[in-house]
Amino acid sequence: MVSFKARRMQPELVSPARPTPSETKALSDLDDQRTLRYYETVIAFFRSRHGYTSHRQPDDPAKAIKAALAEALVYYYPIAGRLREAAGGKLVVDCTAQGVVFVEADADVRLEELGKPLLPPYPCVEELLCDAGETRAVIGKPLVLMQVTRLKCGGFVIGFHMCHTIADGFGMVQFFRCVAELTRGEKVPTVLPVWRRELLTRPHKSSSSSPTTHSNGSSSDYNSKSDDVMLSTPMDDMVVQYFLFGPREIATLRGHLRGYQLAASSATSFELLTAVMWRCRTIALGYESHQRVRLMVTMNARGKWNQHTLIPWGYYGNAHVSPIAEATAGELCGQPLAHTVELVRRTKLSVTKECMESMVDTIASTRQWPPPMMDRIYEVSDTKWIATNATQFGWAELVGGGIPLAGDLTSKLGSDHMRCKNQDGEHSTIVSVLLPKPAMEKFSSELSVWLMNNKHDEKNLVILSSL
Repeated sequence: MVSFKARRMQPELVSPARPTPSETKALSDLDDQRTLRYYETVIAFFRSRHGYTSHRQPDDPAKAIKAALAEALVYYYPIAGRLREAAGGKLVVDCTAQGVVFVEADADVRLEELGKPLLPPYPCVEELLCDAGETRAVIGKPLVLMQVTRLKCGGFVIGFHMCHTIADGFGMVQFFRCVAELTRGEKVPTVLPVWRRELLTRPHKSSSSSPTTHSNGSSSDYNSKSDDVMLSTPMDDMVVQYFLFGPREIATLRGHLRGYQLAASSATSFELLTAVMWRCRTIALGYESHQRVRLMVTMNARGKWNQHTLIPWGYYGNAHVSPIAEATAGELCGQPLAHTVELVRRTKLSVTKECMESMVDTIASTRQWPPPMMDRIYEVSDTKWIATNATQFGWAELVGGGIPLAGDLTSKLGSDHMRCKNQDGEHSTIVSVLLPKPAMEKFSSELSVWLMNNKHDEKNLVILSSL
């Protein structure tokens, strides 16, 4: 694997290109979760389209992006402000136009040297990101830190940290699409930003939250003391692997659903992969058969499924819901795979208006989701949509990227499903897994059992990395 060092220029503060309102804006209850007080990390690789005529290619992509960033902050001016803790510990945004951090960099490496196909773990990924400092400290700091690294081939890499309190994944992509559109010469963004954080704020907060109802209708039996190995293992004793699932692997896994017509005919690849990996993870972590294990599915509330709590087009705050399924480890792993797939699907379909309001109520009273003392939980996020909604510069095409295992690692105990292409150029899914070292070998072994019918060389499935 190639090794390189980035030559970084001094960090600069980029402020809005024109005067913006000076005011204080309230966040929603979903924004104000203590568990979202960190900087999410995203990376994107771009190949230059030489000879592309529809949009003029700038001489220096980094300087062009920097200028467009200043223009974008005119529309997204709260992002140029700072978070402050108001009365009662609730966060607000002071719109001060202080700006965001921008770093220009160069690396003596070509895009093709970073991997064919370009898949995580990306080599020297920390060289493509600027220093965000303590990623769990968000008050009084710039809300975005971006580095643009020019490559020898004319391509470039955008790596950024963005405070999750101010925006969710969809909102982050919306903001950077705005930057890309302005970089390629558009006069105004295609989508204008909408604040409207009161839509996901409860007007009357109860002093205590009611028991949380899960997709199976039961109330969770929280332990007074966690015995979850995932919560007790130091991060230095964790390892990460990425598992690549192409059409052949998906077909093999789907073969385990034969005879279960509903699951076999309508299960999505996300439901199928989530079901298999939840089971393998449960076994690998050694949970006892009577212990309750939980699955939390992060869902974008802007989706077509949500017809009851309409989120306006352009809303860039946190608008994700996370329904939770639970079962004993014995129930989960002792039933056919089709039962687990159906449990995943029912969990996704369980979000009603009442469930959303209950979740917001819980967060309003505890500022946390899932509720405190919930352990043995596996969080999954489907981020494959980022590849189809990603920034488009016109003169440069996106060739890879996603959420790397960098920056705040404690926020990555779950799995992200990302879109990519495998060695054969086929659209595939790559899934990150972070586990204690002893559990990872067991996890890989369990997964290989499900894929034993796959005649394709199994070594192409696992892409190793370690922390």
